[in-house]
Amino acid sequence: MEIAKFIATYYFSSLGEALGLFMPHQNPRSHRLGGNADESLNNNKISNIDMHSHRDGGNELPILSDDQQKAYDSLVKKDKALLFGVTGSGKTEIFISLMAKTIEEGKQCIFLMPEISLTPQMETRLKKYFGDRLAMWHSKLTKKKKEEILEKIYAGEIDVIAGARSALFTPLKDVGLIIVDEEHDDSYKSMMKPRYHARDMAVYMGAKLNAKVVLASATPSLSSYHKYEVVRLKKPFVETQKNYYFVEGTQLTNAMVKKIDENFKAGEQSLLFVPTRGNFKYLYCKKCGVTHLCPYCSVGMALHRKVRHLKCHYCNYTEAIRTACTHCGHEPLTSERMGTQEVKEMIEHGIPDMVVEQFDRDAISTAGKLKKALKRFESKESHLLLGTQMLSKGHDYANITLSVILGMDYMLGLGDYRARERAMSLLIQIAGRSGRAKSADVIVQSANADFFNMYINDYEAFLNDEMMFVEDMYPPFVSLARILISHVKEEKAGKITLDTVTKLKEFEGVEIVGQGKAPIERIANKFRFNILLRCKKRSLLLKALHSVNNPSIEIDMDPVEFS
Repeated sequence: MEIAKFIATYYFSSLGEALGLFMPHQNPRSHRLGGNADESLNNNKISNIDMHSHRDGGNELPILSDDQQKAYDSLVKKDKALLFGVTGSGKTEIFISLMAKTIEEGKQCIFLMPEISLTPQMETRLKKYFGDRLAMWHSKLTKKKKEEILEKIYAGEIDVIAGARSALFTPLKDVGLIIVDEEHDDSYKSMMKPRYHARDMAVYMGAKLNAKVVLASATPSLSSYHKYEVVRLKKPFVETQKNYYFVEGTQLTNAMVKKIDENFKAGEQSLLFVPTRGNFKYLYCKKCGVTHLCPYCSVGMALHRKVRHLKCHYCNYTEAIRTACTHCGHEPLTSERMGTQEVKEMIEHGIPDMVVEQFDRDAISTAGKLKKALKRFESKESHLLLGTQMLSKGHDYANITLSVILGMDYMLGLGDYRARERAMSLLIQIAGRSGRAKSADVIVQSANADFFNMYINDYEAFLNDEMMFVEDMYPPFVSLARILISHVKEEKAGKITLDTVTKLKEFEGVEIVGQGKAPIERIANKFRFNILLRCKKRSLLLKALHSVNNPSIEIDMDPVEFS
């Protein structure tokens, strides 16, 4: 109840909506929130269970290297910490060791991963150690499957729940450890009410439930790096050579196709990343790779061709479409990008024998499809993984020796205050998918080689420099909130926006960064308006927001999405 009340207050939902998170598909039979819940669960206390008898085939725990052991020892001593380990440094072995220790102490574990990286690989590795005492939990499960898992939890037969953000709210009796893997990932933030952030909730719940919290990533978010104690793993488990090559341009070139073909003929596998088709286009310079930025917000200005202007989606500053680069003077500026489909056709035309595995939300819509695609790639039935952001999510492939990453300058210039952080993190994560077992080449399409080269082998240096860039303007130094107004009548939505702004102006210290039409002006026949707020004191911001909160607006606290 306390946690639900916090969610309702902080994330501006009703108490009912917050409680709904804790009651996934409850059927009347398993509705055990009544008087005897405690007695029926205590009989099954698992404190003295011999862990080994419950492992399939009695697998011993992973043997840790010296570096891993140091990190493990350090994490054992801390209530909450950030495990900052380069890709391929063996974070999973540390997680498994921490989980086993927690279970031996008679407690249970929650292991969170981003929705789309719920890989069969991770499930296999965890099953190896925890057997039937592990359950996977995510939104794609059927109602029946969820009820089966809940029954097992109530019967005390489950020690580890692994899954997407909703796994945080499963009714485990005595949680001793919460791990948030890939903690930088935006899919931890819910886009529907209650708009909670699972990483932040994990930290809050850990404190409330007296459980240890471990956040982990090869490219941690600026805010976690700033807030929590850091435990480092600096070396990959298998050291391989990675060669980076930077090329300019915005399209897939014949030279790249040739390189992919050579790798294919050598019997190796390749990966090709295409940035997602965003809703907006940004003007950028082909010569210096710089995106045209808003003078007031340092974020890319979106191109609205129909109304012939450029617009900043933070403060709504607008200006005429430019033809020359403000950075180096080159003209014309371009806004064209390639989508997954065009790239696929170009590859198939250029390399007829190659089997392309499309790896994006369109092609992989179910857990089953993900399993099959990974299986085909692992058994070398397909030769090239082609996809979007999904490629960066924690999958492990031994045979990728060539990665081609398109459109990095587009990522760098997106209309988001975290564009640099997201571009840098994405590059490192995708490069980290290759060269796991043998040396690899990474071709990066970007005119900003100097920027990327500076940090490609030192993400920590990037975080420290980025701290100075965001200071006083963006989180973690200030709190942000976004108010969303939508109505079928445009003038009504506009009026609600103005009324809300007028009320907010009474609060000194709460800065209205921008207000006006949302970047995507209309969805489902409703006109959309945005108000973006910034404040140094979180308590003051919450006070202001509670004073204007009503059913005709939606408040998104700590937003990660601005369209």
